[in-house]
Amino acid sequence: MTVAPGTGTARPASPDLLRSVFRRHAAGVAVITARGRRGPVGFTATSLASVSAEPPMLSFAVGTGSSSWQAIATGEHVGVHVLGEHQQELAATFARSGADRFGADTAWRDGPAGVPVLDDVPAWMVCKVVARVPAGDHRLVVAEVLLGDPTGHGRPLLYHQGRFNRLSD
Repeated sequence: MTVAPGTGTARPASPDLLRSVFRRHAAGVAVITARGRRGPVGFTATSLASVSAEPPMLSFAVGTGSSSWQAIATGEHVGVHVLGEHQQELAATFARSGADRFGADTAWRDGPAGVPVLDDVPAWMVCKVVARVPAGDHRLVVAEVLLGDPTGHGRPLLYHQGRFNRLSD
């Protein structure tokens, strides 16, 4: 494989290369929730993507070593929450291993299909899981949107260069 002049120094594929490249990619921040055997589970995701309009479907990736994986692996439904720039601490809580994600500081309620729904988010959806595709140490989850609410307030929270950010005008 040849590299075009002026494009820098190419490095072989590695986890570090992938992380370094994606640090330069700004991504929206979402929290995925589900109902586990021992209660609600959830995690912060920057891999949320629209898949299909007919029927409405989305995807996200989840690590098979994560504390949320078992509930996602066996459950039928998930909640998908688009976070606003005012929710950096919420995003950090759901990203932190061992955090009390559904403790007193997290406003949430039981939503449709028993899915935990976070309060005060710009938008949320409840989805039915239709596929879990192996992808290295993760699974790509494909889910069909059943219902949602896009009427919350706030500008989107972004993740870039290893930290949460806001849009600037």
